[in-house]
Amino acid sequence: MNRNLTFGSVCSGIEASQFAFKPFAFEQLWSSEIADFPSKVLKYHYPKIRNIGNMLDLPELILEEKIKAPDLLCGGTPCQAFSLAGLQNGLSDERGQLTMSFIEIANAIDTIRNKQNKGKSIILWENVEGVLNEKTNAFGNFLSGLAGFDEVLKVKKWTKAGFLLGKTRNIAWRVLDAKYFGLPQQRKRLFVLAGGKSFRPDKILFEFDKKNILTHIKNQKNTQTTSLGLFSNLKKRITEENKLVFLKGEDKFQIFRDYTDCLYSAYATKWNGNAAAYNGSLYIAQNDKIRRLVPLECERLMGFPDNYTLINGNSDTNRYHAVGNSWAVPVVKWIGEKINNYITDGIDRKKEIWNKVIKITSNNINAQLYLLGGVNRISPTEFLNTSFTSNNPTFGDLRTIVQSENIPKKFYLTPKACRGILRRKEERKIKMNTELERLMQIIADEIEKKTIENK
Repeated sequence: MNRNLTFGSVCSGIEASQFAFKPFAFEQLWSSEIADFPSKVLKYHYPKIRNIGNMLDLPELILEEKIKAPDLLCGGTPCQAFSLAGLQNGLSDERGQLTMSFIEIANAIDTIRNKQNKGKSIILWENVEGVLNEKTNAFGNFLSGLAGFDEVLKVKKWTKAGFLLGKTRNIAWRVLDAKYFGLPQQRKRLFVLAGGKSFRPDKILFEFDKKNILTHIKNQKNTQTTSLGLFSNLKKRITEENKLVFLKGEDKFQIFRDYTDCLYSAYATKWNGNAAAYNGSLYIAQNDKIRRLVPLECERLMGFPDNYTLINGNSDTNRYHAVGNSWAVPVVKWIGEKINNYITDGIDRKKEIWNKVIKITSNNINAQLYLLGGVNRISPTEFLNTSFTSNNPTFGDLRTIVQSENIPKKFYLTPKACRGILRRKEERKIKMNTELERLMQIIADEIEKKTIENK
């Protein structure tokens, strides 16, 4: 396989993969996106890359060699209601069909690559971590289809990381949190990496080190300092008050936590009735007035360049939706770098000891399956890291994403909105960030003040 991989993406959105893979000179052959606004973003930024549109058309286009079979296929498809029987029989509901088609695309790519005397493609699939707990065993069906099994793989509970030696493909998966990859956002996503029988995706997604990274993080939290050890790149911890209240230009800003909850696609229209409305993680106070994050700040929160989605024909709503549906760029960049290093340097044979130390997980079809998660000791001096953080975590600063100028009035919470949030908080007995509640109450009281003044 060449150093500079070619790749194609499905459910491409605004193409975080293209932006993340750029440092490694991966060449994109095509994308596949049907939504109107993301398609406009793709056309604006990548006019020379063909957008196929409907991913269901891809298997036929690839097999007929009307489009090229890339070295790497990436994307994230809905996994609900997917069944291996559906893949075998061609029957499924609309959502499951997308996941079936993803596997069909991968199979079509490998059919052509085999014809061209090339190895199997690398497959990168992303999804929410909740798919691991989906009640219809959608993840087991997905793994089975990708691995080439005729029977559905079943276990009592899927773990946050794992490795499977399949019939036609080897597969590794791991949940990663963007909070530990340079973004001030807690965003946990499942990444599945697969390839042919000679491919070892575990050597890309998993890490080996002399230290237990989770113990280090816990110790750092306990000591309340960031001036030593693996956090040496951060400034010494200051008081919580000074950390959350700061000046930018002539404006006073306040944030309510040092990282946000997961930025969701419906943030444009559903910002006042979820957990973020009470913990304050997706709010900013500017000169003591509470507002939502603006689209530019959301782009920064995902690792995109400023105004990446500011194109002709945009609206705030579709910018929020497109960004919230995308991938966290630094996480995908980390995976891209690991893939690039793997194909350049090959497998470190010293690291193959781990699956000789950790026991195979029993399962219904006697597959060579390893359910992992967290950090595992594999020798007296070495650890296998399959946790949500890399061995070298980096932390973003929420203060750096703040836009200080030209904030439209519509992004600020009105007294009526604040009063509604506070009322629901009381009715539902919801715990609320105390500082956020204090500011909201001040703003909500403006209604009563105006009523008294008008009498």
